[in-house]
Amino acid sequence: MALTLQDIDTLFTRHGAAQYSGEPVTQLEHALQSAYLAEQAGADDELVTAALLHDLGHLLNDQGETPSLRGVDDVHQYFALPFLRGVFGERVLCAIKWHVDAKRYLCATRRDYWASLSADSKRSLTLQGGVFSAEQAAQFIAQENAPEAVQLRLWDDQAKSADLVTPPLAHYLARARRCMVH
Repeated sequence: MALTLQDIDTLFTRHGAAQYSGEPVTQLEHALQSAYLAEQAGADDELVTAALLHDLGHLLNDQGETPSLRGVDDVHQYFALPFLRGVFGERVLCAIKWHVDAKRYLCATRRDYWASLSADSKRSLTLQGGVFSAEQAAQFIAQENAPEAVQLRLWDDQAKSADLVTPPLAHYLARARRCMVH
């Protein structure tokens, strides 16, 4: 069943106050900060929407606090896709689907990237398949929309500030409405 924007609003209302695993922000704050960073970088509606919704799978498939501590990969990057397919186009869906692989790519291609990850991101990286080989990294980045997933990942990594003020969810849902497929 595809989600409506009202459904997404309700999910964030009901579950957005949950702590974002091992970070000083809630799920909603992380989503808003990711979208805000995309917006500040001049991203279009589709990429801002992907930034907002990239972790929606955590809200749809609640695995409890910090599942990586229990050795659980919640595959959140895939979990939301059936609910968003038909609502948003492939560009939004690919950025969401590939933001985890983008972490694996960045670890393989940027020397200092792994050291910049939070403890939970490092734990989940192992569960998600680890750092890409050079061949895997080259195959990943050659895919259409993969560079945008990498950019989304960088915003995702930065969206963990306890005191960053952002516009409200309604602001970003309005942007999401503009890129819905009809």
